[in-house]
Amino acid sequence: MIALLAFLVWLYLFFLHGQFWRSTPELHPAAPLNAPPVDIIVPARDEAGTIAPVIASLLAQTYPGPFRVILVDDNSTDGTAAKAGTDPRLTILTGLPRPAGWSGKLWALSQGVAASTAPLILFTDADITHDPRHLATLVSRLEAPRAAMVSEMVRLNCASWPERLLIPAFVYFFQMLYPFAKVNDPASKTAGAAGGTVLIRRTALEAIGGIGAIRGALIDDCTLAKAVKPHGPLYLGHSGLATSIRPYPHMRDIWAMIARTAFTQLNYSWPLLAGTILGLALVWLVAPLYVLTLHPARPGFWLGLATWCMSTASFLPTLRRYRQPWALALTLPLVALFYMAATIGSAVSHARGQGAKWKSRAYGADIG
Repeated sequence: MIALLAFLVWLYLFFLHGQFWRSTPELHPAAPLNAPPVDIIVPARDEAGTIAPVIASLLAQTYPGPFRVILVDDNSTDGTAAKAGTDPRLTILTGLPRPAGWSGKLWALSQGVAASTAPLILFTDADITHDPRHLATLVSRLEAPRAAMVSEMVRLNCASWPERLLIPAFVYFFQMLYPFAKVNDPASKTAGAAGGTVLIRRTALEAIGGIGAIRGALIDDCTLAKAVKPHGPLYLGHSGLATSIRPYPHMRDIWAMIARTAFTQLNYSWPLLAGTILGLALVWLVAPLYVLTLHPARPGFWLGLATWCMSTASFLPTLRRYRQPWALALTLPLVALFYMAATIGSAVSHARGQGAKWKSRAYGADIG
């Protein structure tokens, strides 16, 4: 019965869950018919190692309309602002102290929005470089078909062996949580976004009450998408024109990335954590266990094999996107175990009162 249940779950995931595994869509370079002004807001905290190429790539955009870059230096201690360079289109703001109840990134973004005037606002991270055609392509998609917000999962770094093993799975699991086809369907309640690249209309941001409406969110991108979707269509896709240059050279680096918000994703609920772990075990572990431990004469073996084949095949498009060998799809159950362990680790850290931590800043009870 357990093998049958896992098989039925995968029938749903493979055929009825927005075809999340296809790893689509992706925007191709395009020029907008109209080119309204755009303000690009970059929150940065201790990003001296990446900020120079990021700002340079933004200033090199071939967008036909007016645009400027607003860098919000969020109390960096490594001279981030000094590394950003100088340009008439670059404004550097020194971040004010973070008020209680705000996440650091959202407080920085709110200061950037307050200093902006353009009808379109692009939020992008301080570790992402952009092809010169990227801004024009984003605006083109925002305009036609008209959307309230456009976001993209940028290409993540995938050079070290921990990245090659774990990063494609990170993208794959994100697609599973937020099927892009459902996000992009105005009739669906599913809302999601990838915070590395978010182009939003000022009117849509104002309609939800501004950044302050989500000020305490640690998963700020998806929280923003959920707030915006009732006010207009969303677009979420993959990017071939933006790349994260943040390295994750060690397993512990990827563990920290996952554990930072995993328990937050579960609303700090221990029953939901228990249900999630049981569900993940059903989805990822039952099939290979049945295949590896049962004799082919047992029905559970064939159900497990069919289930494992579906899950393995579903990972292949994401591996192709990251130019990784197909054989890595066979490691997906082990990778899922790693992500399950990091999720449990996130909950344990919360129980110890450590909370989420990022950029030398711990987020605790002052965020509501």
